[in-house]
Amino acid sequence: MGKLDGRNVIVTGASRGIGAEVARLLAEEGARVVCAARTLKEGDHPLEGSLETTVAGIREFGGEATAVVANISEPAECESLVQAARDAYGPVDVLVNNAALTYFLPITDFAVNRWMRSWAVNFHAPFILSQLVLADMLPRKRGRIVSISSVAAVGPGRAPFADYYNLQGGTCYGAEKAALERFSQGLASEVYAGGVGVSAVAPSLVVPTPGTIYHGLVSGSGDPDAEPPELLARAVLLLATEPLDRVSGRVAYSQELLREFGWIADGRGPGIDPAAPVSGFSRM
Repeated sequence: MGKLDGRNVIVTGASRGIGAEVARLLAEEGARVVCAARTLKEGDHPLEGSLETTVAGIREFGGEATAVVANISEPAECESLVQAARDAYGPVDVLVNNAALTYFLPITDFAVNRWMRSWAVNFHAPFILSQLVLADMLPRKRGRIVSISSVAAVGPGRAPFADYYNLQGGTCYGAEKAALERFSQGLASEVYAGGVGVSAVAPSLVVPTPGTIYHGLVSGSGDPDAEPPELLARAVLLLATEPLDRVSGRVAYSQELLREFGWIADGRGPGIDPAAPVSGFSRM
């Protein structure tokens, strides 16, 4: 039996990278997965990956998945996505907020329309989607919402800043992820009594995806400072299936979390390495 047999799941940003890996793993564990993104077919986007590829891979091993094209920066398309998931499989049991839109630009060069669109995808959409799926979860007193965060949520702290912050142009993205973590903990406290768990998890190390490779954050899957995407996917699975009291309200790093629960024997990165920051909030 799978850990998610009979459960209905939405994964945003499931056309490539982390989202595609999360969708595959949750499907392997028995979930019926609605894979959402903007890229339906290979070639529709400059980067490799598409909803059709993700869904085809799931169906090859006998899993169940449906592709839904959605631009979640638009509230109406968030509503359409959740309704499509209900139409396909029924009430939503698990929401994974993974989709991200990132522009690594300094604030002085950040166009306002890009700023607004980035916040719409990275922060406002998780709020809208969470609100929509809670209408399914709270009446049944069960459900999980897991959001993908980043070590970028840890602020650079105080001056001097000589060598600390190597994610140049990451102020917007870091602020969004810090907000997402705080939102996750706040929402967790609001819906805990209703049997719904909410959490956030960041990769302990940079995951080599088409996006992170494109932005030069990691050289590729062979990079010694990279984390295989399956580790973060397993952390999402853990947060979606372990007892509510043990995981709701958690803001964690993937390898730290997996080691704590005995899903891996060792690990690297924040929460494990003594010198690495463990808080998702600005270091003061």
